[in-house]
Amino acid sequence: MSTPVTLALTTVGSEEDAARIARHLVETRAAACVSIVSPVRSFYVWKGEFQDEREWLLLIKTSRPAGEVRDLLRAVHPYEVPEFLSFPASFADEAYARWVAEGSGGFGVGERTD
Repeated sequence: MSTPVTLALTTVGSEEDAARIARHLVETRAAACVSIVSPVRSFYVWKGEFQDEREWLLLIKTSRPAGEVRDLLRAVHPYEVPEFLSFPASFADEAYARWVAEGSGGFGVGERTD
C-alpha cells in the first residue's frame, strides 16, 4: 500500500494572506508544503453581485485527513466562506509521498485509509 498524498486548494485576496496561511499550515504540520500561485483571476457571484477579482491560489500538499486541514484553514482564512477543495493523488512518487507524510503529521505507509 502506498503512502497517501492529498492536494487541496484554496484562494485568498492578497499575497500577504496567502503567505500567512501557507506558513501556518506548514508550521502546524497540517501540510508538508504549500505552493502559492499568483495571481489568478476569479469570476464569481457573491451575495448577488458579480465579482472579477485577483486572488492567490494555495496548493496544499498533505497526508492529513481533509476535514482536519479544512478546520485549520477555516480558523485562519479571511473569507466568510473559504474555498476548500481536496483531491487524493491517484499517483505520487513514493519518496515524495513519504516526505509529505513526515511533514504533515507523520502518517506512514498503510496507516491511513481515507
